[in-house]
Amino acid sequence: MTGNNSSTAAQTPAATEVASPSKGRRPWYTRMTQESIVLLLATIMFIGFSISLNNFFTSGNVITLLRSVSVLGMLGLGMAITVIGRGVDLTMVATMVVGIVWALKLHDAGLSFNMALLAACGFAIVVGLIIGIIVAFAEIPAVFTTLALGPVIFGIGNFAFFTEDTHNAPTDVEWLRNLGFDRILGVPVSLYIFALLAVLVWGFLRFTRAGRSVYAIGDNMLAARHTGFPVRPLIVSKYVISALIAVIVGLIVVATNSGINTRLVNTTLVYDVLLVVVLGGIGLSGGRGGVRNVIVGTLFVGVLLNGMTILNLSYTTQNFIKSLVMLIALIAETLLNPRDEQTSQSGDI
Repeated sequence: MTGNNSSTAAQTPAATEVASPSKGRRPWYTRMTQESIVLLLATIMFIGFSISLNNFFTSGNVITLLRSVSVLGMLGLGMAITVIGRGVDLTMVATMVVGIVWALKLHDAGLSFNMALLAACGFAIVVGLIIGIIVAFAEIPAVFTTLALGPVIFGIGNFAFFTEDTHNAPTDVEWLRNLGFDRILGVPVSLYIFALLAVLVWGFLRFTRAGRSVYAIGDNMLAARHTGFPVRPLIVSKYVISALIAVIVGLIVVATNSGINTRLVNTTLVYDVLLVVVLGGIGLSGGRGGVRNVIVGTLFVGVLLNGMTILNLSYTTQNFIKSLVMLIALIAETLLNPRDEQTSQSGDI
């Protein structure tokens, strides 16, 4: 018996030594996050389109892709702030169009373009305040509030500010022309603005008390309120920020396209922006994600939209594909980040 015990004892350390390194190790693919998977798929899709589509990997198309990515990405940054705080802003495109078109009309009427832009920013602040007050104080879910207010904002603009669909960029504003068509080291200026805005939003979320409070509200609104966070003012402020970002993006759209068409409100752009956020890995239940997720989602959606355009797919087919991708992303987000009891009690968006 003693000999057997000694033999077993002698074998145990060796067995443990062999088993220990692999005990906690998982295959690499099980450690991948939604963010890394989407980035990998975007890379594969870009390579595939470059090989299979003659007009995809050309200088002209790459520049077009970069410009569209900058617009999607900047709108995605504004949407991300609201979603991280357990909200959503479906009025972004309406605010962008009405605000920037009003600025163009004011400039046509004789006001300097810089002052006209300030008026557009004032309009955005008013819109953000109205949305935030309704969501924070009336406690109407953000998805219903912004879904209803989008057509209201556009209707007011169409009644009071403009009647035409197409509005051209002013020809006497040199810096606006440079903003739209100049390049630095071959890269459009709009992409640098996207990068700058991304850094500012990252700094806001990471280093400011208000930014960290957005995560606290999104993670557990009741706990944030009981802890002493100014929940209602923070909710209002995040919709103001989102609206201001929308006006900035409207300026980029006018600069890069030499104008803007108000029918942009009736497209699926706002849902493309939401797709960017969800695909990148920012959970709709709030409290998670950041700028890096927006960049990853923007790359995927930008490449997908550009490839479908070159393939000349119909509008219906493109919407079907985007909707299917959105559904898959929502299912993946739900499986990776299951909602807990607190989330279900507090609601989502």
